Amino acid sequence: MNAGVLGIGRYIPEKIVTNFDLEKIMDTSDEWIRTRTGIEQRRIAADHEDTSDLAYHAAVNALDNAGIAAEEIDMIIVATVTPDQPFPTVSCMLQERLGAKKASAFDVSAACAGFMYGMITAKQFIETKAYKHILVVGVEKLSKVTDWKDRNTAVLFGDGAGAVVMGPVSEGRGILSFELGSDGTGGKYLYQNEHDHIVMNGREVFKFAVRQMGESAVNVLDKAGLSKEDVDFLIPHQANIRIMEAARQRLDLPEEKMSKTIQYYGNTSAASIPLSIVHEIEQGKIKDDDLLVMVGFGGGLTWGAIAIRWGK
Repeated sequence: MNAGVLGIGRYIPEKIVTNFDLEKIMDTSDEWIRTRTGIEQRRIAADHEDTSDLAYHAAVNALDNAGIAAEEIDMIIVATVTPDQPFPTVSCMLQERLGAKKASAFDVSAACAGFMYGMITAKQFIETKAYKHILVVGVEKLSKVTDWKDRNTAVLFGDGAGAVVMGPVSEGRGILSFELGSDGTGGKYLYQNEHDHIVMNGREVFKFAVRQMGESAVNVLDKAGLSKEDVDFLIPHQANIRIMEAARQRLDLPEEKMSKTIQYYGNTSAASIPLSIVHEIEQGKIKDDDLLVMVGFGGGLTWGAIAIRWGK
C-alpha cells in the first residue's frame, strides 16, 4: 500500500506584522525586504499562544478535513525547533489535548525540513502496517527566538502551523518517492545562539539552498520514474523567493505551477510547506491526482523532498 494524505489543516495567528511595521522599529524598508526575499507580511502569535496551541488548532482542522476522530490516531509526529519547553514534547502535549489516547508521540527537530522528515517517517509506519493513521504537524513560533534588533533575520520569520493526517490511500496515489539528507559541516551557517536567537550566514545558506532544492526535486522525480513534464505543482519551502525561483527553473516549470505564499507568511520553517498546500487547495490549484513535488531545506544543514500523487 501507499501512504498518503487523508486530510490537511492549518492555523495562522491573527496578528499581521507588515514590512511597514518593521520600518518603524529597525533600519529597513518595505522595498529592501520585498526585493530580497519576496516577503510582504508575516503572522506573529499572541503572547498567550505557544507552539502547542498553534499545533492543536491545525491538528483539529486536519482531523476534521480527514473525517477521522482523534481516538483513531495511532501516532503523532510534530516537527518543530521552537517547542514550548525541552520536555514534555509538543507531540505529547498535543496527544493529551486532542484526546488521542492510543497514540504514541514524539517530536522531530530538522528545522525547515522537519515536515518532510515527519511525513517520510510516517510513511514507513503506514506502509509496514505497523500503524494506520498518523498525525504529522509542522509548527513554529519563531517570533520567540527572533532577534528583533537583527534586521538580516528579523524580517524573515513568521509563526504558524500546518498538519496532515496520513494513512493508506488508493492505488497510484500517495508518496511515490522521497529523499532526505543532511550536512553537519554547514551547521555553523544557521543556528540558535546562547541568547536563544536565530543566527544565519545568509550568503552560505543561499548557495546551499539554491543547489540542494533543485537537485532534490530532480532526484525524487528520477526515483519515481517520472519526468519534469509530469509535475503539476511545486511546493518549495517558503524561505526566499530567489531560492524558490531557482528550484522552479531547475524543473522548467511555468510560474503558475509553483506555490508562492511567502508574501503572506514569511518563513515559517517546518510549517511552511503544509501552509502552502492548504493555500493552494483553497485557490483551486491543487486537485486530486495532481503530482506534487515538495522540497525543503533548513538548519543542520538538512533537506528533504517528496513526490506525491495527491488524493485519497
